[in-house]
Amino acid sequence: MTTSIQKARELRSNLTNAEQFLWQRLRLRQLDGHKFRRQRPVGPYIVDFVCLKVKLIIEVDGGQHGDNKVYDGKRDHWLKLHGYRVLRFWNNEVLSNIEGVMEIVQGAANEPPPQSSPGFGGGKDTDGALSSKLPENKFET
Repeated sequence: MTTSIQKARELRSNLTNAEQFLWQRLRLRQLDGHKFRRQRPVGPYIVDFVCLKVKLIIEVDGGQHGDNKVYDGKRDHWLKLHGYRVLRFWNNEVLSNIEGVMEIVQGAANEPPPQSSPGFGGGKDTDGALSSKLPENKFET
């Protein structure tokens, strides 16, 4: 039986080209000092990139995600209920417009993290939804 930590380790050693390209821009606190982790377990899910301090998750999606809308919706709902914001970018967005992607990530990372819903520690209720604002992005959470 594979644990989520073992699976995350396996995924870290098999990043897609787009994930590798984005990781080169996120690693070593290059984005305003924010520490991002890659292929990290968050609850029952493994996310592509996460900054735990601001509860920001970045997902880089290939064509297979068009077929997994129900799973992705359920996953994003769970993450939002636990106070995370989720940004999704298509592989081709990352590879062809990294500056635009980084601008969106930077803006999101520098916003205060969403407050938890009353069921998870008090505060105002918010869905924390974010999506890429790049023109070609059609994949929203």
